[in-house]
Amino acid sequence: MSHLRRQPTLTTARLVLRPFTLADAPQVRELAGAFAVADTTLHIPHPYPEGAAEAWIAMHGPEWATGAGATFAVTEREGAALVGAIGVVIDAASESAELGYWIAADRWGRGYATEAGRVIVAYCFAALGLRRVHARHFTRNPASGRVLEKLGMQRTGQRSVVRKAERDEEVAELEIVAEIESAGLAE
Repeated sequence: MSHLRRQPTLTTARLVLRPFTLADAPQVRELAGAFAVADTTLHIPHPYPEGAAEAWIAMHGPEWATGAGATFAVTEREGAALVGAIGVVIDAASESAELGYWIAADRWGRGYATEAGRVIVAYCFAALGLRRVHARHFTRNPASGRVLEKLGMQRTGQRSVVRKAERDEEVAELEIVAEIESAGLAE
């Protein structure tokens, strides 16, 4: 990723995916910190600690600069409201990335995660030159699994257990490889 300069802004029919700014921190804390959102993600705490949004946003620039990751604010084109986040943690050695996202609970069911996910997967393959994108979801959250399947991801059969909020959570893994995407099978 050394050929990349500034993190780009990506657009879809209804969304703009742009780098976060510190001005987004209060909304991140409110939206991501909502119990319904935090409860369905591995890394978002509840309650959301004061200062955590600012620290999280501050990590994005260095992650992009070193090629370790790319995180985007998901905003509506109409009105520019922040509705979530989507990003990838990149493993350059294996030419792969792990996709993660969250969408504000009041925007669930509108297809935003799928729409943002499609542009991110395409970006990973076309612009970043990656060969594989994978993602995990809590098995008790089948809606997230359906989003990943809509992105063309296939279940790997890998399941594991992680600890979240003092309870064990089973997670399932899905993946898509560049050949599948380039063959047009992910649509």
